[in-house]
Amino acid sequence: MSGADPAVSAAGLDAAAGADAAAGPLVGRRAVVVTCSTRAAAGVYPDRGGALLVETLRAWGAMVPDATVVPDGPAVADALTSALATDPDLVLTTGGTGLTPTDGTPEATRPLLTREVPGLAEALRARGVAHGIPTAVLSRGLAGLAGRTLVVNLPGSTGGVRDAVEVLAEVLPHALSQVEGGDH
Repeated sequence: MSGADPAVSAAGLDAAAGADAAAGPLVGRRAVVVTCSTRAAAGVYPDRGGALLVETLRAWGAMVPDATVVPDGPAVADALTSALATDPDLVLTTGGTGLTPTDGTPEATRPLLTREVPGLAEALRARGVAHGIPTAVLSRGLAGLAGRTLVVNLPGSTGGVRDAVEVLAEVLPHALSQVEGGDH
């Protein structure tokens, strides 16, 4: 989904399984992607980061609708609240994690978290640095649980999203299993 309406329906999640839903590490998992970008929401440029996340999650077998695209500001908290109301296993945000005055995704996320998972956010930043992007340390993204939903803030750049996908591929299945009470 995109545009001004950040609502995500549970039926939409169920209907949005990718073509490879029969195979992959996230088969049966439900996810929501929220792109936090004033310019993408206004149509100045297309949402590439959210689209990349949706495509990846579907390839991994997750049921995920198209990304919800919202401008920076109060719409981010509204979109996160709407996403969490559908009780997905995973919510990924992209954008709004930097240092500009309008970057507020972490501030919209933190009040919704019941437990933080700081190591995951640190690994995302470290992967960017390892790929030669020293400014990756400036991302203020968070990761944590909102009840039984894992929420992860990713950078807005497509390079940052690609780096994050590498990290998520290594840990998401295990993390989501642990949230359900799986063994270490």
